[in-house]
Amino acid sequence: MTRLHLTPERHLVSRIGWLRAAVLGANDGIVSTASLIIGVAAAAAKPADILIAGAAGLVAGAMSMAAGEYVSVSSQSDTEQADLARERSELAGDLDAEVQELAEIYIKRGVEGATALTVARQLMAKDALAAHAHDELGISEVTTARPIQAALTSAATFTVGAALPLTIVFLAPPALLIPLVAIASLLFLALLGGVGARAGGAPIVAATTRVTFWGALAMALTAGIGLIVGTGI
Repeated sequence: MTRLHLTPERHLVSRIGWLRAAVLGANDGIVSTASLIIGVAAAAAKPADILIAGAAGLVAGAMSMAAGEYVSVSSQSDTEQADLARERSELAGDLDAEVQELAEIYIKRGVEGATALTVARQLMAKDALAAHAHDELGISEVTTARPIQAALTSAATFTVGAALPLTIVFLAPPALLIPLVAIASLLFLALLGGVGARAGGAPIVAATTRVTFWGALAMALTAGIGLIVGTGI
């Protein structure tokens, strides 16, 4: 009997951890830094003040993103570890009941009872905790929390995203600073939306429209605040 050699499939969901952090970081970097620059510029600040505000926003934002991602994903990791510890204790206490519990999960998915029981026993004979973690708790190698990876990815991509509008401050003449930063940032956001959608297998037009709309709204609001504050002062 000829055995088929199948090439393992690569699914886009395997990218979800780092892709989410990367897109979030870069998007925040562009939007927050561009909005800050436009808001300060709209208040009639000097070019040096605008540059300082943008640079400070880059550093503070990157650190904030790293800390926020680390704390958030660490909380997820703590919850996963607590669930795994509880499951490990249950396996040590009543293995037969855990076999039946796993089999019931397969039965609910449409597997015939005897087959489900056989599969549960075979999987648990190999790695009982991994079987329950995957099918009962929904924890897998793909979706497991990685706090350090998320923190570093967010900080790095935020820095790259923030550097884009900040570069325009160096290049643009003062009289055209606000429109050039706004236009360039929206183009960067559109590109980011397209790249993120492409990497994640999502519709490109919808993703691009979404990020550019919210970016434009943020810049418009901060420009308005800058004008009000500048006029008041």
